[in-house]
Amino acid sequence: MVGVGIVGLGTVGFDTYRILRDYRSLIETRAGVDLRVVAVADADPDRLKLIGEDPDVTTTTDAPRLIEDDRVEIVVELMGGTDAAFDYTKQAIALKKWVVTANKALLAERGEDLFGFADEQGSEIGFEASVCGGIPVIRAIRDGLVGNRIHYMLGILNGTSNYILSRMADEGIPFDKALAEAQRLGFAEKDPTLDIEGIDAAHKLCILVRLALGFPMQMSEIATAGISKIEPIDIEFAKEFGYRIKLLGVAKEEENLIEARVEPAMIPIKHPMSNVNEAYNAVYLVGDNVGSNLYYGKGAGGSPTGSAVVSDIVDMALRKTVGCSRRSPIARKDGRSAKSAEKSMSPFYMRFKAQDTPGVLSRISGVLANYNISIYAVVQKGRKVDGYVPIVMLTYEASEGSLRKAKAEIDRLPFIGEETMHIRIEDREL
Repeated sequence: MVGVGIVGLGTVGFDTYRILRDYRSLIETRAGVDLRVVAVADADPDRLKLIGEDPDVTTTTDAPRLIEDDRVEIVVELMGGTDAAFDYTKQAIALKKWVVTANKALLAERGEDLFGFADEQGSEIGFEASVCGGIPVIRAIRDGLVGNRIHYMLGILNGTSNYILSRMADEGIPFDKALAEAQRLGFAEKDPTLDIEGIDAAHKLCILVRLALGFPMQMSEIATAGISKIEPIDIEFAKEFGYRIKLLGVAKEEENLIEARVEPAMIPIKHPMSNVNEAYNAVYLVGDNVGSNLYYGKGAGGSPTGSAVVSDIVDMALRKTVGCSRRSPIARKDGRSAKSAEKSMSPFYMRFKAQDTPGVLSRISGVLANYNISIYAVVQKGRKVDGYVPIVMLTYEASEGSLRKAKAEIDRLPFIGEETMHIRIEDREL
């Protein structure tokens, strides 16, 4: 029997407990290991009442006490946050216990310290549930694709933002209305900042880059932008050009430079990622031997995430019984460095709000040409509002730095009515 202790009895914590309790015989039949939850800790005594009259489980509000319990061999950290979670995880590792966590913020911001300490102590950290909930993408990269160098990765890593953009595309509604709907249905938090501004997705991308590319990416090195400035008109123009707008996490390695970013991007309708809708997540990987792989499913929720946590617990328990440990993910620079966002190359979509007067297009084109930005397509249509009309341009590949400088100069022109919108185009054929 392998004893499990759960710290944090929120939605994911309770569903992890429920799965281990209700599926105990199924897990033992399939995996050949007897798992038992022997202790549960939560700072809220009312949450502990959810356990009911389970005689096999000790409940406590004292997490350090649970971690010190000799019956607990695997500590499951599901409390969230980064401060107390870091302390409890480090305490468990110091006691030679193995840890499972779903805490992407903890691993993105302090994972390097924890993984290094786990190696020193002969401990281990399982983190399948930290990225994309129930999608087994961590195990796929770590095990299934171990014989590949992964050089390109796309991720729809946040269900809230994907739901909002899907509703805007399907119903033509503005961002604020789609967000309110997501909050009403429970897909978005009361304070949605982490989701809609790309921070949650950046945490997950940071973990994926460490694992898939073996590079110690820092959060500060991931260019991050959110979806709050996307308007229905941008989605309409994207469709006209054959694209859909998604909040994409993108990572790629070229010539010893690692590029990682999270931002709204246009992706071709024919690309499989463009059809990932509602609150679903997906990760698209390209390996040098296996080619393209797509992993798709529910990226959040108690049951899907709890399922991923249990998969880590089972994997650890099996290896503990035979005395086989797994090294923490090794991330080294090896002569590589993070690519500056200013040097990132891509085609772009640009939407200008300009006065409907002669010479406007030539002035805008002239500024772009001064920054070596070539135009691929131009569309000028739409209803005139207060003397202004939308002008849309698609560019050929240009650097982010040049585009931002050109955009700033264009926005100072007297016939431009508001800040120009620009969206990266993730299209390898343009």
